[in-house]
Amino acid sequence: MDLRKLKKLIDLVEESGITELEVTEGEERVRIVKSTYGPSQPHYVVPQGPSISVPRSEAAAASNPHDEEKTPDLPEGHVVKSPMVGTFYRSASPGSDPFVELGSIVKSGDTLCIVEAMKLLNEIESDCGGTVKAILVENGQPVEYGEPLFVVG
Repeated sequence: MDLRKLKKLIDLVEESGITELEVTEGEERVRIVKSTYGPSQPHYVVPQGPSISVPRSEAAAASNPHDEEKTPDLPEGHVVKSPMVGTFYRSASPGSDPFVELGSIVKSGDTLCIVEAMKLLNEIESDCGGTVKAILVENGQPVEYGEPLFVVG
């Protein structure tokens, strides 16, 4: 399935009232589900065969407003940014403890949070060691590519 058709299907789901769309074309199958994650329901991700990777456009990367933006009141340290657009979650499930708290000591590779994108839960890991000095996003809040999530120092 070509990327233009996939993009049209994603736009169709986002713009309409439907919450799920599944299309089979030959041996390829694509399932698009609109996120309904909330504190009252459990969330599970079940792999459904081969996945299709959609590359982020160069234009979207170049026009990101967060790349140049620096917030003057941030504590000094390394800023961990979101590698994708999605929904920020501090814990693995609504009832569990957050991965990190303010003041937590982390090593490079430790999971800081989850960003859900298209029903896939992506663990965001620390790319440096230190103490969590700031958590910049609220649980359940949408995040953009390059948006600051944590300050680790």
